[in-house]
Amino acid sequence: MRLDYLKKSLKEAPIVKKGDYHYVVHPITDGVPEIKPELLKEVTGEMKRLIENCGRIDKIVTMEAMGIPLASVLALEMNLPFTIIRKREYGLPDEVSVEQVTGYSKSKLFINGLKKGDNIVIVDDVLSTGGTLRAVLSVLKQMGVTTKGVFIAVDKGNCAQRISNEFNIQIKTLINIDVVEGDVVIKS
Repeated sequence: MRLDYLKKSLKEAPIVKKGDYHYVVHPITDGVPEIKPELLKEVTGEMKRLIENCGRIDKIVTMEAMGIPLASVLALEMNLPFTIIRKREYGLPDEVSVEQVTGYSKSKLFINGLKKGDNIVIVDDVLSTGGTLRAVLSVLKQMGVTTKGVFIAVDKGNCAQRISNEFNIQIKTLINIDVVEGDVVIKS
């Protein structure tokens, strides 16, 4: 797994400080300045390779908003439907809300289109504090949805292993980074 485009683009990404939080502004995590096809193909190609080892999957699930480009490509490539956990409430039957707390905000997400017995994988752009992922995994477990794996493009928070152990779920990150003195440091 080389991920040359991803590594290069992360090294070139600007960093914005929001309070004590170092926010890496990157095409995969923010869509800024643009998501180049070669970067999107590289990231989703590696995710697809990893997801194919999960057994039977009914759906791909992502959280709004930047997981959507990843899930869209993977759904087409793998011929699977995908569901977006949204930031907007629709009031549909069986809608489930998720309270999320991240490194820089607190809000609600809403799950529609998933039911007990579904076998899913989660794909997302970045893992920072793990607040959103923990909240979503907890609610999915309560719903009786089987999460066969979680696949994240960029791990900035170094919390994947803790969450994996906490929920007994495979979490694979493509690349792990730190922000040190205003620079992105690639750890793997």
